[in-house]
Amino acid sequence: MAIPQRARVVVIGGGVIGTSVAYHLAALGWTDIVLLERDKLTSGTTWHAAGLMVTFGSLSETSTEMRKYTRDLYARLEAETGQATGLKQVGFIEVAADADRLEEYRRVSAFNRYCGIDVQEIGPGEIKELFPLARTDDLLAGFYVADDGRANPVDVTMALAKGARLRGATVIEGVPVTGILRKGKTVTGVRTPQGDIEAEYVVNCAGMWARQLGEQAGVSVPLQAAEHYYLITEPIDGVSGDLPVLEDPSSYGYYREEGAGLMVGLFEAECAPWHVDRVPEAFSFGTIPPDWDRMAPYLEKAMARVPITGEVGVRTFFCGPESFTPDLSPVVGEAPELRNYFVAAGLNSIGILTGGGIGRAMAQWIVDGRPDVDVTAMNIDRLERYQSTPDYRATRTVESLGKVYATHFPGLSMKTARGAKLSPVHSRLVAERAYFRDVSGWEGADWYAPQGTEPRVEKLSWGRQNWFPYWEAEHHAAREGVILTDMSFMSKYLVRGDEAGAALDHLSAGAVNGEPERITYTQWLNEGGTLEADLTVTKLADDAFWVVASDTVHRHALSMMERGFAGRHAFVTDVTGGYAQLNIQGPRSRALLQSVTSADLSDEAFPFRTAREIDLGFARVLCVRITYLGELGYELYIPAEQAVHVYDRLTAAGAGFGLRHAGLKALSSLRMEKGYRDYGHDIDNTDSVLEAGLGFAVALDKPGGFVGRDAVLARKAAGPLHRRLVQVLLTDPDPLLFHGEVVRRDGVPVGYVRAASYGFTLGGAVGLAMLERPAGEALDQKWLDSGEWTVEVADRIVSARCSLRPMYDPQNARIRM
Repeated sequence: MAIPQRARVVVIGGGVIGTSVAYHLAALGWTDIVLLERDKLTSGTTWHAAGLMVTFGSLSETSTEMRKYTRDLYARLEAETGQATGLKQVGFIEVAADADRLEEYRRVSAFNRYCGIDVQEIGPGEIKELFPLARTDDLLAGFYVADDGRANPVDVTMALAKGARLRGATVIEGVPVTGILRKGKTVTGVRTPQGDIEAEYVVNCAGMWARQLGEQAGVSVPLQAAEHYYLITEPIDGVSGDLPVLEDPSSYGYYREEGAGLMVGLFEAECAPWHVDRVPEAFSFGTIPPDWDRMAPYLEKAMARVPITGEVGVRTFFCGPESFTPDLSPVVGEAPELRNYFVAAGLNSIGILTGGGIGRAMAQWIVDGRPDVDVTAMNIDRLERYQSTPDYRATRTVESLGKVYATHFPGLSMKTARGAKLSPVHSRLVAERAYFRDVSGWEGADWYAPQGTEPRVEKLSWGRQNWFPYWEAEHHAAREGVILTDMSFMSKYLVRGDEAGAALDHLSAGAVNGEPERITYTQWLNEGGTLEADLTVTKLADDAFWVVASDTVHRHALSMMERGFAGRHAFVTDVTGGYAQLNIQGPRSRALLQSVTSADLSDEAFPFRTAREIDLGFARVLCVRITYLGELGYELYIPAEQAVHVYDRLTAAGAGFGLRHAGLKALSSLRMEKGYRDYGHDIDNTDSVLEAGLGFAVALDKPGGFVGRDAVLARKAAGPLHRRLVQVLLTDPDPLLFHGEVVRRDGVPVGYVRAASYGFTLGGAVGLAMLERPAGEALDQKWLDSGEWTVEVADRIVSARCSLRPMYDPQNARIRM
């Protein structure tokens, strides 16, 4: 088949993701679509996927809704296309063999039920009735979804491809993409052995080849192929196609019918990366020789859950490659390096069960210019270029696959590929007994052990762990005295140029181009008026600005500026690694800082939101009076080469003021009591700035307006807000909140907790929840006060209070001391 010379969109890759993207683009009316597959459809990973179609298991609303949509899509594709998908809704059972998994699955099932999934908790006897071959005497419970089951990956892909063709898309097999065409920083097409194809958009859906394909365009796609195993037994008496799917992560296995026998799929704790150098271009419908010795202990454990699998013959012990990402979230979205170049890859073994949802979201993103679901956890620009290096991929992937079946304790941090990025004062924090966790590749101090105590986690759990008292002491020190927190992982940018102020003012919803030496808290929006970033902009001079964002939006914020400044005399430089950030916070912070500088830090001379360079020892540092904790406080930005010197001066002087080191656990509990937002956690790209409770930071009357202004004005004119972010406090001091707990008013679910911590000052677990009423009905404090509030915490219903205003210091008196 001859290839066309041009297309609106070229999709690269003929697996389930590529065909889904093409199908959904065509469904939205974009018929000028060409899908190129280097060999045959499904020939990469899709052909050997296990085909589980499971909606249960995620505490992400985005992932859960994608799973639901995908299941429903597969159910209707056959009628639409005449091509079977092999969907069998035989049911799915997730089993809990220990108390920690039981707690996790009860939390997940409560959230999944809120999302519309009919999850039933069942006992060991009911598990045995549904799956008679399983050993159940050691199980505590199961979680059963009758509508889940399995699909045939090849059939699904063929149905999506046929559906795309029926709607006008072109699907071409046997044509590899050998290069990317570009003009400046925008993609213009693809190169193939049969000629070039001009295109407005290119979508990289090349699966485990996506990283190599991205390299052709200068785009970093951090993913790595790894060995992935399943075993298929000979036929077993009593096994039929109606047998539900069973999954037992504690045994490393999942089990489903396959040809009257059983498939035993494996997710081992430590995996083997495959071809860290390059995945062979000609590898099609390929297999890998299985490593029996390495996998034997995992096989033995998995087969013990269904003992008959160890007694019948083995028809196949299969090993094939699948790709995994550094954080087990997909790589999706427009590449920060190249406009109109999109990626949808790195599905971490959930390509079949989210394939429809991923394709729909990608198509919507391309057609509308922005996604209509929360993509903060999967956006490609969350990942850094260094994560594509061979050593990083080889090291991290060993752990990534194993985390699929780990108990997902709150705060669980990756252990591999650590030490990639260190604060300039890292060694000093080690000496202070910091316990570190991975913070976007940085080593971030989570909490500090007391003198004479080793900083270690004795046992991960859903309850109070050994470090809980250390965290509490740090929290109270911030409220009552003074703390030092290393925040060097924050994203820092210097923006210069004659038009720097105008460019940033247009990008920012707040007015950031006022008087020099002033910091402004602001949001960046898209044209739809929803959030893209939550950050501060400090005006240093008429042609110089200091922008600080969270670690999670490092590349996102940078690319927004690079693209937003196009054509202006405004230039951004990423200076994140060039400056340490030390925060001095608490009622005694002014007294401590005043003791080490000649600058006048009095409230009159240095009021709230002042930003000024001051002397501190031998150094000159940018001192900003601002807080993320709700107390008097300062942020110090210090040239990296002088950071240790400044740190030593501060800690030496701090001894006289009761200075205490505080970590990220304290940062979380302090900011949560104050109701301060954190983009990517409690607010995201689906929230309007008004719903997020950030209207106070928006300058609607600013000359020249800003990106998203019209949408914000339209929302204000539409009537009272019926969807708002609300602070939630449990009245019982014992239960803990983390994420995903369902919030009820008068017994009716109206939202869920997006992020939470423990409020030691408020006396209970506290979180931020997005609540919703029917359109036209105001969600205000009167409505909150007139209801009886509860939160579902695993298997408990706990009473709560809700407030639109911060429960801690609602008058902001403490930050202006």
